[in-house]
Amino acid sequence: MTHKQVRALSITALTLLLTSVAAAQKIRVEFDQGADFSKYKTFAIRGGQLNSKDAAFNSELTRKRVESDIERGLTVRGLTKAEGRADLNVRYHFGTARKTEVERYPAGWRGWGTRAVRVPYAEGTLVIDLRDSASRSLVWRGIATQKKDSASDIAGKLDDMVRKSLEKYPPKK
Repeated sequence: MTHKQVRALSITALTLLLTSVAAAQKIRVEFDQGADFSKYKTFAIRGGQLNSKDAAFNSELTRKRVESDIERGLTVRGLTKAEGRADLNVRYHFGTARKTEVERYPAGWRGWGTRAVRVPYAEGTLVIDLRDSASRSLVWRGIATQKKDSASDIAGKLDDMVRKSLEKYPPKK
């Protein structure tokens, strides 16, 4: 390989690694194996917590957006929003943080050796908890994590984070 080919290969590898950091989204679900999810017919959003160093996320607008998305997602799943007592109480937590990841790619003479590059990114995490109102126990939790180049990019994915989490409700045992 020539020096130009090695350099082109290194740049291509770095670009692919950076792209994977910018687009990664993970959805995890935890639930009570003994819960009978068919008995839950109503829900009420009882509160949420926004925790971000980015002031744009710590606002009433973000809160309304998340609650509207949760309401829409649970309604599509066959639940009805209740104003008073409900079968499920919903609470959510959303936050963002700046993080750094170390990426390694081939470098040096003829590609022998490696170069490490620190890649900054923003990570947003949304946790949606559904609690049985009678027993007050947690029966379902959806955790969505989104990695993007900046916190403002995460704002564009917030609706997806809620939707993809609630697609996994009710859980399949």
